[in-house]
Amino acid sequence: MIRRRSFVRGLVQVEIPVLLVLAFALAPFVWMLLTSIKPDADLSRFPVRYLPSSTTFEHYRTLIQRTSFPVNLLNSLVIACGAVLLGLATSVPAAYSFSRFRFAGRRTLMTGFLVINMFPIVLLIIPLFVLMRALGLIDTFLGVIIGHSTFSIPFSIWMLVSYFNAIPKDLDEAATIDGASRLQTIRLVVLPLVMPGIVTTAIYIFITSWNEYLFAMMLSGETVRPVTVALQLFIGEFTVQWGILTAGGTIIALPVTILFLFVQKRLVGGLTAGAVKS
Repeated sequence: MIRRRSFVRGLVQVEIPVLLVLAFALAPFVWMLLTSIKPDADLSRFPVRYLPSSTTFEHYRTLIQRTSFPVNLLNSLVIACGAVLLGLATSVPAAYSFSRFRFAGRRTLMTGFLVINMFPIVLLIIPLFVLMRALGLIDTFLGVIIGHSTFSIPFSIWMLVSYFNAIPKDLDEAATIDGASRLQTIRLVVLPLVMPGIVTTAIYIFITSWNEYLFAMMLSGETVRPVTVALQLFIGEFTVQWGILTAGGTIIALPVTILFLFVQKRLVGGLTAGAVKS
């Protein structure tokens, strides 16, 4: 009797809520995938039919062969990888400095990094657009990468500081006693230990840049057009090409999903390490 009550309690308190959350989170993706393989006749049918009467990949063929979507996909990959490189090159040294050194304004700057993320990013659009136009970086890869980095770098520094704080400073001192310079200590001792945190931060920057739309729309054009902006072209004033639109959305979701499957162990390890503070 007690075992049965425990089973029912666990079912009500754990399993059912988890299943409901999963269903709520996965429902849009399932709908998008099913819509992308529906024939055109099913898309215009009323009432709406959620399961396709037959399976077709015509929307994917049209998207890849008759549009510039492959080029837009490559543009997004270049921008996301560039944002990762710029973000890590900036946030890793900055986070190490905030963790290991004490200087005037340190707490103020750290608070500022956190406060920046509390403001809507739309507030940065106009000044950033004016600055990029003055520098001649509108519709360039560098301009879009810098735009994405303006809101990813502050939070990346905030995350990485906790990872560096989890590494005892005694290791730095021991390496110095053994004759290692500051750069050698960072490269040979600190960075290998903080690698899970760096991987976690890189994934965060990549996903943020890959899915970003607002900055990409304002700073890109015909030459550099990422996929998030390219999908807007399939939404007309009177009609929406649902088949091609959902096919594009499905393809966009694949790189992030595959990336997560490959690095999930490091991601979990990085999140756990970041939760430990010395």
